[in-house]
Amino acid sequence: MPRAVRERQMLDAAVRTFGQRGYRAASMDEIAELAGVSKPLVYLYLNSKEELFTACIRREAKALVDAVRAGVEPGLPADRQLWAGLRAFFTHTAGHPDGWAVLHRQARTHGEPFAAEVTAMRDEIVAFVTGLIAVAARETHRDPELPDRDVAGLARALVGAAESLADWANETPDVSAKEAAATLMNFAWAGLENLMGGRPWQAPEQEADRAVRRSSR
Repeated sequence: MPRAVRERQMLDAAVRTFGQRGYRAASMDEIAELAGVSKPLVYLYLNSKEELFTACIRREAKALVDAVRAGVEPGLPADRQLWAGLRAFFTHTAGHPDGWAVLHRQARTHGEPFAAEVTAMRDEIVAFVTGLIAVAARETHRDPELPDRDVAGLARALVGAAESLADWANETPDVSAKEAAATLMNFAWAGLENLMGGRPWQAPEQEADRAVRRSSR
């Protein structure tokens, strides 16, 4: 059997085992048995449990980022692009629950070097979403005034909400990827639309400051 095929079998078995049992509880014997190979062969191909887990993280991270990027068609209106990206994200996480568990639960809780691998993936998705929000701002204003820092903050908030919602959707029976995407779209887009339309929410102290300025004129 070609090495690439054998490695894919091992990684498939490892993702399933790590995702369902956790990094520490998973054993190389269990992974080898599930892959249908000997434990020495797993070590020969992937060296150690740490390197095997890292390889799983990298593969699942790349698959998720590729799925989100492929789901968005450039040239569509901004809301359609964001909707497509969210649907692609939730479709992938629903279809690969063990891979999502590896990325979102296991890798982030077991320190370096695993957390750094997930951070790199997350930064790539945040950068992509930042670009989508910037597109929306340009569509709303010919000369958008939304600060770059606000756009970056909104992107991080959106990605964080998507991650949490993906966990909830995977654990809640009968919640489809489309429903999860619609939930987040309804939550996020109305706020984005108001902000980019020049109607941001104002804290009470900001409203009071404006009232004082008006009365002093």
